[in-house]
Amino acid sequence: MSRHITWFRAAALALGFGFLYLPIAVLVAYSFNRSRLVTVWGGWSLKWYGALAEDDKFRDAALTSLEIALMAATIALVIGTCAGLAVGRFRRFRGRAVFGFMLMAPLVVPEVILGLSLLLLFVAMQGAIGWPAERGVVTVTIAHATFGSCFVAVLVRAQLALFDRTLEEAALDLGARPFAVLWRITLPGISPALVSGWLLAFTLSLDDLVVASFVSGPSATTLPMAVYSSVRVGVTPEINALASVFLLVVTVLVASAGWLMARQERRRKSL
Repeated sequence: MSRHITWFRAAALALGFGFLYLPIAVLVAYSFNRSRLVTVWGGWSLKWYGALAEDDKFRDAALTSLEIALMAATIALVIGTCAGLAVGRFRRFRGRAVFGFMLMAPLVVPEVILGLSLLLLFVAMQGAIGWPAERGVVTVTIAHATFGSCFVAVLVRAQLALFDRTLEEAALDLGARPFAVLWRITLPGISPALVSGWLLAFTLSLDDLVVASFVSGPSATTLPMAVYSSVRVGVTPEINALASVFLLVVTVLVASAGWLMARQERRRKSL
C-alpha cells in the first residue's frame, strides 16, 4: 500500500481535524472577546474570565461537579477493577453470563432510561429504609459511579486479555501470596487500563447532564445543568470562558496521564 501523501488524503485529513477541532478553537478564541455578542469580534480581553471568577452560580456548580466526578471516578475504579478481574480471571462461575450482561447493559441503555430507573430506585429506598433522605451529591455520585464502573470493567478486562500471566505464575512459584501478586504485579501491569478507566469515568461524570437531571435535587446543581439552564436564554462569552477553563483542565489531566504511562513503559523496558 502506498504511503505517499496525495492532495486527496491531505484534504480529507484536514477536513476531519477541522471538523473536530475548529469549533473548539473558535470557542476558545471567542472566550477572549471584548464584546458581549458572541458573534461579533470586539478585540482581545480577559474580562469574561474575571466575570466567571465572580459568578457564584457557576463557581458553586463547578466545585460540585468536580467533587462528584472525583468521588464517582474513584468508586468506579474500585468497583470496575474488581468486576473486570472477576470476569477476566475466573472463566467459570455460576451466573458468569448474567454478570457479564449486567456489565454491558449500562453501556447501551439510553441515559433517559438509566436516569429514570435510578430515580425510581432512590425513591423506593427512601420509602423503605428512609435513605437517601434527599437527592443531592450522594445520589448523583452513586449514579455516576454505577455507569462509570462498567466502562472501567471493560477496559480492565481487555487489558487482562493481553497480560502475560507467566509473571503471576512465577511470583506464586517463588512463594508470593496471591494478594501480593495482585498488588505488585497484576495491578501495575494493567495500570494503563486503570488510569484510562479513571479518566474516562471522571470525564463522563463531569459531562453528564441527563442522568444527573433525574437523580439530583435543589442542593446539588452540577455544572452541565447550570450551563444548560443558562444557554437556554442565550450564549454569553462567559460560557465560552468556562468551557475553555474546563478544556484546559481536561487537557492537563490527559497529558499528565499520558506522561505517567509513558514513563512507566520506559521503566518497564529498562528492567
